[in-house]
This record gives sequence, structure tokens and C-alpha cells, in this order.
Amino acid sequence: MKREIEIRRVSRVEACCLPFDWQWPQQNRAFVEENWKRRTAGKPQMFNGRVLLLQDVSFGQDLCRNTYFEVDYADFVAWIDKGYPDPAIANGFAMGALRGSDGAYICGVMGNGTTNAGRVYFPAGTPDLSDLRPDGAVDLATSLTRELAEETGLQESDYHVDDEWIIVHRWPTIALLRMVTLLMTAEEGAAKIRANIARQHEPELQGVRIIRGSGDIDSERMPLFLQSFFDWVFEHRT
Repeated sequence: MKREIEIRRVSRVEACCLPFDWQWPQQNRAFVEENWKRRTAGKPQMFNGRVLLLQDVSFGQDLCRNTYFEVDYADFVAWIDKGYPDPAIANGFAMGALRGSDGAYICGVMGNGTTNAGRVYFPAGTPDLSDLRPDGAVDLATSLTRELAEETGLQESDYHVDDEWIIVHRWPTIALLRMVTLLMTAEEGAAKIRANIARQHEPELQGVRIIRGSGDIDSERMPLFLQSFFDWVFEHRT
């Protein structure tokens, strides 16, 4: 699979979940179990649910197709911590590129009780069984708005979601973004999110960052795909 960054726009994303016998976690069970103990130490809110990983992604005319399969979250985390040893698998997730009415972007800072504590990016999460429909389709649009609500407390009445998808492709990470524009400035949106975080019993975020230009890109705390997205956005911004 391609390792270099590729960014493209598409009008549609189609996703489905199919059975798949992933051998890597079965062959590395001792590491998976020990890694999960290490990862969850002092983090009681972490639990080993079922998530959806990518086994294939392809592009057609103005379309991105994703094929997912189910796996334990502990297996997924072990695969990440081992350095993505199975090159046939990828993490493909929907993400809202949250921005204020003034065009400045808002990222969250992940809380200490999460898997990615201290990392900075838009609210998002690996798809899970709640995104799976009876016909096998994976509802990435709903995944996007659900994660946004869970992490920031923002409701759909607070923003507008673009129909277009922006695919940031760097295997084993496939970020499927939609622009999410608040009905308020970034400063006002950030203040509202901070207030929502303060009311949450176990917030996923510990804070927010406003990104106005390339000088605000955090190369230490932002994942590479997000740095590339911001480089692309600010380069094409008119």
C-alpha cells in the first residue's frame, strides 16, 4: 500500500463490514494481553470493546470505498504499539474538521485517561459496532457527528457539515474528513467546548487549540496525517 501522503476530495464514501480472519493478534496473543495491561494501568475508563479496522480502501470516480472488519480494541492498540506490523491492515476513521465562522480551526487535546493522552487533533474515533447497520454498511457520517458530540459537547444545531469528503491517505492511516463549520467564531466555539468539558464527569479532552495558520501546527503532538491536512488547507486557502 502507498506510504506517502495523498489527499483527495470525493463526493461519496461507501463503507461496509465483512468477515475477516485477522491472524496477527492470534499469533501475538501474549504481547496483546501484556500490552493491554500496561495501557490500561491507571485508566479505568478504557475498555476492550469491538472496533472496525480497514482491510481495503479503493477509489472510483468521485468515490471512496472502504471495507472493514471487526476486531477487539486491545488487538488494535497492540498492533499500533508494535509499529503496525501487519501492512495489510489500516485504521480508517471519519473526522470532523472543526472550524469557526471566521475560518480558524479548533482541535482537541486528548485527556490523560485516553489511549492518546496529550495528542492534538480533531474529535474522532475508530468506527465501532454502533456505526454498523443491519445491511453491513458502516455509517461514517454518523460516526463523525457522534464523536464530535461525545468529545466536545457540541450539538448538530451548532454547526454545518459539508457534503464533500476530504480523504487523507497514508497507509496505515486513512482519515476521512468533512468540514464542520460552527455558527460562531473559533474563539467562541473554543470557549463553549471548554465549558462543556468542565461539566463532563470523565471528559475525553483536557483542552482545545485554535489553529489559524501553518505557524500553529504542532509537529510534536499532532499526528502526521493532520499536519499534512493543515499544510494542504493553508496552501490552498484563498
